[in-house]
Amino acid sequence: MNRRRFLGFVVAAPMALAAAPVRATSEHDYTSGEYALIRDGLSPDKLMSLAAHGDGEGGHEKFHVWLMAEPAHRRIARLDDISSENNLDTAPDAYHGQWSADSCHVAVGFRFDRHQVQLNIYTVEKRRAHLVGGTSLFKEVTSRNIAENDDVRRSIPEIEWTGPRHFVLRENRLFKTADPGFIRMLGRFGKVTDKLDDGHMMIEFAAEADCVLLPGNRYRVVDLRVGKFAEASQ
Repeated sequence: MNRRRFLGFVVAAPMALAAAPVRATSEHDYTSGEYALIRDGLSPDKLMSLAAHGDGEGGHEKFHVWLMAEPAHRRIARLDDISSENNLDTAPDAYHGQWSADSCHVAVGFRFDRHQVQLNIYTVEKRRAHLVGGTSLFKEVTSRNIAENDDVRRSIPEIEWTGPRHFVLRENRLFKTADPGFIRMLGRFGKVTDKLDDGHMMIEFAAEADCVLLPGNRYRVVDLRVGKFAEASQ
């Protein structure tokens, strides 16, 4: 699956979702008028927030995250690319907002798989949230997107806002592969963390980059470098 997500990802601390223990699906039964604030969903200027709502058992029907007007907590607009089609959890605390200091941009992190986090960046303008697109760091390194047969075992993005339109993006991914060419493709951004008895290898990818938001709801990688590896090399 070709996933284009990113990043608005952390104001002062690493993504809380990344540090949280892996758990089964986190669900919530919403009442008809309940729009529950997600974690860190209130904007710094306290004029907007992000809230989750879904219908049916466990909140899985018509689930969305919404931009809300505060303090009235009035629904404004639905955020693109967060829905029942691409989420794992429905509980509001399973979604993590990361606002820029000027309240003009926000990232939302959530699991689309038990071990994989998706991170969307939005520009908030005229009380609407516009999805920001850009190239993943994996593609910056390899010149290709992650393929369905790449066997991703873990995917954790992080972001740190460093200015009104600037942020640091971090990607850490763990792959299982029997292809020795995969580690060569990653170069210094890859590390073999384990060699399995069946001939497969566990390979970690770690990259970080300074990024800038551009007109047209895009971002550009300015400075790409090797990230911090989470796994000890063996």
